[in-house]
Amino acid sequence: MVFLEFQDVSFESDNKTILKNISLRIEQGDFISIVGLSGSGKSTFLKLCSHLISPSNGNIIFKGRNFNDYSPIELRKSIAYCFQTPYLFGDTVMENIHFPYLIRNLKLDREKADDLFSMFHMTSDFLYKDVRILSGGEKQRIALIRSLLFLPEVLLLDEITSALDAENAMIVENVINSLNKDGITILWVTHNPGQIRKYANKVLSIDAGEIKSLEVIK
Repeated sequence: MVFLEFQDVSFESDNKTILKNISLRIEQGDFISIVGLSGSGKSTFLKLCSHLISPSNGNIIFKGRNFNDYSPIELRKSIAYCFQTPYLFGDTVMENIHFPYLIRNLKLDREKADDLFSMFHMTSDFLYKDVRILSGGEKQRIALIRSLLFLPEVLLLDEITSALDAENAMIVENVINSLNKDGITILWVTHNPGQIRKYANKVLSIDAGEIKSLEVIK
Protein backbone atom coordinates (compact mmCIF):
# COMPACT_ATOMS: atom_id res chain seq x y z
CA MET A 1 0.00 0.00 0.00
CA VAL A 2 1.37 3.42 -0.98
CA PHE A 3 1.38 5.33 2.28
CA LEU A 4 3.26 8.53 1.55
CA GLU A 5 3.90 9.82 -1.96
CA PHE A 6 5.90 12.71 -3.40
CA GLN A 7 4.67 13.81 -6.81
CA ASP A 8 7.27 15.94 -8.66
CA VAL A 9 8.06 17.93 -5.50
CA SER A 10 10.52 20.81 -5.46
CA PHE A 11 11.49 23.17 -2.66
CA GLU A 12 13.17 26.53 -3.02
CA SER A 13 14.46 28.93 -0.37
CA ASP A 14 16.10 32.33 -0.89
CA ASN A 15 16.03 31.80 -4.66
CA LYS A 16 17.97 28.55 -4.24
CA THR A 17 16.63 25.15 -5.22
CA ILE A 18 17.09 22.75 -2.29
CA LEU A 19 15.11 19.80 -3.69
CA LYS A 20 14.18 19.30 -7.33
CA ASN A 21 11.53 17.10 -8.95
CA ILE A 22 11.30 14.51 -6.17
CA SER A 23 8.91 11.67 -7.05
CA LEU A 24 8.79 8.79 -4.60
CA ARG A 25 6.36 6.22 -3.25
CA ILE A 26 6.78 5.07 0.34
CA GLU A 27 4.96 1.88 1.31
CA GLN A 28 3.38 1.28 4.68
CA GLY A 29 5.91 -0.53 6.86
CA ASP A 30 8.98 0.57 4.88
CA PHE A 31 12.25 1.14 6.70
CA ILE A 32 14.13 3.57 4.47
CA SER A 33 17.67 4.73 5.15
CA ILE A 34 18.31 8.14 3.60
CA VAL A 35 21.89 8.90 2.64
CA GLY A 36 23.80 11.68 0.92
CA LEU A 37 26.44 14.32 1.49
CA SER A 38 25.83 17.12 3.97
CA GLY A 39 23.74 19.82 2.30
CA SER A 40 22.22 17.45 -0.23
CA GLY A 41 18.67 18.06 1.00
CA LYS A 42 18.04 15.12 3.35
CA SER A 43 16.77 17.16 6.30
CA THR A 44 14.65 19.30 3.97
CA PHE A 45 13.10 16.09 2.66
CA LEU A 46 12.14 15.06 6.21
CA LYS A 47 10.72 18.51 6.94
CA LEU A 48 8.53 18.19 3.85
CA CYS A 49 7.44 14.72 5.01
CA SER A 50 6.31 16.18 8.33
CA HIS A 51 4.69 19.30 6.80
CA LEU A 52 7.04 21.59 8.72
CA ILE A 53 7.60 23.27 5.36
CA SER A 54 5.50 23.19 2.19
CA PRO A 55 6.63 22.34 -1.34
CA SER A 56 7.32 25.15 -3.77
CA ASN A 57 5.93 22.86 -6.48
CA GLY A 58 4.33 19.43 -6.62
CA ASN A 59 2.13 17.46 -4.25
CA ILE A 60 2.62 15.29 -1.19
CA ILE A 61 -0.02 12.61 -0.62
CA PHE A 62 -0.59 10.79 2.69
CA LYS A 63 -3.01 7.86 2.79
CA GLY A 64 -4.65 9.00 -0.43
CA ARG A 65 -5.17 12.64 0.61
CA ASN A 66 -3.15 15.73 -0.22
CA PHE A 67 -1.20 17.17 2.70
CA ASN A 68 -3.14 20.41 2.27
CA ASP A 69 -6.35 18.57 3.13
CA TYR A 70 -5.06 17.80 6.63
CA SER A 71 -4.70 20.18 9.54
CA PRO A 72 -1.07 20.42 10.70
CA ILE A 73 -2.04 19.04 14.12
CA GLU A 74 -3.76 16.05 12.53
CA LEU A 75 -0.71 15.28 10.41
CA ARG A 76 1.76 15.60 13.27
CA LYS A 77 -0.17 13.10 15.32
CA SER A 78 0.46 10.60 12.52
CA ILE A 79 3.94 11.69 11.38
CA ALA A 80 6.57 12.38 14.04
CA TYR A 81 9.93 14.04 13.36
CA CYS A 82 12.96 13.64 15.66
CA PHE A 83 15.62 16.23 14.90
CA GLN A 84 19.36 15.63 14.94
CA THR A 85 19.66 18.44 17.49
CA PRO A 86 16.82 17.72 19.92
CA TYR A 87 14.76 20.55 21.36
CA LEU A 88 13.64 20.13 24.97
CA PHE A 89 11.60 22.95 26.42
CA GLY A 90 10.82 24.15 29.94
CA ASP A 91 12.96 23.28 32.93
CA THR A 92 12.47 19.56 33.53
CA VAL A 93 12.22 16.34 31.57
CA MET A 94 8.76 15.83 33.11
CA GLU A 95 7.44 18.92 31.30
CA ASN A 96 8.49 17.37 27.99
CA ILE A 97 6.99 13.97 28.79
CA HIS A 98 3.74 15.52 30.01
CA PHE A 99 3.33 17.75 26.95
CA PRO A 100 1.93 15.10 24.50
CA TYR A 101 -0.78 14.32 27.05
CA LEU A 102 -1.45 17.98 27.79
CA ILE A 103 -2.24 18.85 24.16
CA ARG A 104 -4.66 15.88 24.02
CA ASN A 105 -6.32 16.86 27.31
CA LEU A 106 -5.28 13.54 28.82
CA LYS A 107 -3.71 12.54 32.11
CA LEU A 108 -0.08 11.47 32.02
CA ASP A 109 0.26 7.70 31.72
CA ARG A 110 3.18 7.27 34.09
CA GLU A 111 3.38 3.51 33.54
CA LYS A 112 3.80 3.99 29.79
CA ALA A 113 6.45 6.67 30.35
CA ASP A 114 8.33 4.40 32.74
CA ASP A 115 8.17 1.53 30.23
CA LEU A 116 9.67 3.71 27.48
CA PHE A 117 12.49 4.89 29.72
CA SER A 118 13.17 1.26 30.53
CA MET A 119 13.26 0.35 26.81
CA PHE A 120 16.02 2.91 26.33
CA HIS A 121 17.86 1.64 29.43
CA MET A 122 17.17 4.87 31.32
CA THR A 123 15.66 5.17 34.79
CA SER A 124 12.49 7.14 35.43
CA ASP A 125 14.56 9.35 37.74
CA PHE A 126 15.33 11.29 34.55
CA LEU A 127 11.81 12.73 34.75
CA TYR A 128 12.94 15.05 37.53
CA LYS A 129 16.17 16.21 35.92
CA ASP A 130 16.82 19.71 34.66
CA VAL A 131 16.99 19.63 30.86
CA ARG A 132 19.91 22.06 30.91
CA ILE A 133 22.27 19.55 32.54
CA LEU A 134 21.54 16.64 30.20
CA SER A 135 24.11 15.38 27.72
CA GLY A 136 23.43 15.53 23.99
CA GLY A 137 22.79 11.80 23.91
CA GLU A 138 20.34 11.97 26.83
CA LYS A 139 18.47 14.78 25.09
CA GLN A 140 18.24 12.74 21.88
CA ARG A 141 16.75 9.75 23.70
CA ILE A 142 14.29 11.84 25.71
CA ALA A 143 13.11 13.64 22.57
CA LEU A 144 12.55 10.22 20.99
CA ILE A 145 10.64 8.98 24.04
CA ARG A 146 8.46 12.09 23.84
CA SER A 147 7.61 11.21 20.22
CA LEU A 148 6.75 7.62 21.11
CA LEU A 149 4.32 8.20 23.98
CA PHE A 150 1.62 8.21 21.30
CA LEU A 151 2.87 6.00 18.50
CA PRO A 152 2.92 7.70 15.09
CA GLU A 153 2.26 5.94 11.81
CA VAL A 154 5.44 7.39 10.30
CA LEU A 155 8.60 8.11 12.29
CA LEU A 156 11.18 10.48 10.77
CA LEU A 157 14.64 10.25 12.29
CA ASP A 158 17.42 12.72 11.49
CA GLU A 159 20.74 11.26 12.66
CA ILE A 160 19.26 10.54 16.09
CA THR A 161 22.23 8.45 17.26
CA SER A 162 24.90 10.98 16.30
CA ALA A 163 25.57 11.95 19.94
CA LEU A 164 25.43 8.40 21.32
CA ASP A 165 28.18 5.94 22.10
CA ALA A 166 28.08 2.54 20.41
CA GLU A 167 26.22 0.83 23.26
CA ASN A 168 23.42 3.39 23.47
CA ALA A 169 23.21 3.67 19.68
CA MET A 170 22.56 -0.08 19.58
CA ILE A 171 19.80 0.29 22.19
CA VAL A 172 18.10 2.95 20.06
CA GLU A 173 18.53 0.89 16.89
CA ASN A 174 16.87 -2.11 18.54
CA VAL A 175 13.89 -0.02 19.68
CA ILE A 176 13.43 1.49 16.20
CA ASN A 177 13.70 -1.92 14.55
CA SER A 178 11.08 -3.29 16.93
CA LEU A 179 8.73 -0.39 16.11
CA ASN A 180 9.16 -1.08 12.41
CA LYS A 181 8.33 -4.75 12.93
CA ASP A 182 5.14 -3.59 14.65
CA GLY A 183 4.17 -1.71 11.47
CA ILE A 184 5.53 1.80 11.92
CA THR A 185 7.04 3.27 8.76
CA ILE A 186 10.59 4.51 9.39
CA LEU A 187 12.57 7.10 7.41
CA TRP A 188 16.05 7.39 8.89
CA VAL A 189 18.76 9.84 7.80
CA THR A 190 22.14 8.42 8.75
CA HIS A 191 25.81 8.90 7.93
CA ASN A 192 26.79 5.77 9.86
CA PRO A 193 27.86 3.10 7.33
CA GLY A 194 26.99 0.35 9.80
CA GLN A 195 23.39 1.53 10.09
CA ILE A 196 22.53 2.06 6.43
CA ARG A 197 21.60 -1.51 5.49
CA LYS A 198 21.33 -3.05 8.94
CA TYR A 199 17.53 -2.88 9.24
CA ALA A 200 16.37 -1.01 6.14
CA ASN A 201 14.49 -2.56 3.24
CA LYS A 202 15.35 0.40 1.01
CA VAL A 203 18.16 2.93 0.72
CA LEU A 204 17.30 6.36 -0.72
CA SER A 205 20.30 8.33 -1.96
CA ILE A 206 19.87 12.10 -2.40
CA ASP A 207 22.50 14.09 -4.24
CA ALA A 208 22.42 17.86 -4.82
CA GLY A 209 18.68 17.99 -4.14
CA GLU A 210 17.70 15.14 -6.48
CA ILE A 211 17.08 11.43 -6.03
CA LYS A 212 20.24 9.65 -7.13
CA SER A 213 18.92 6.15 -6.50
CA LEU A 214 16.41 4.07 -4.56
CA GLU A 215 17.86 0.67 -3.78
CA VAL A 216 15.64 -2.17 -2.60
CA ILE A 217 17.85 -4.34 -0.39
CA LYS A 218 15.46 -6.98 0.95
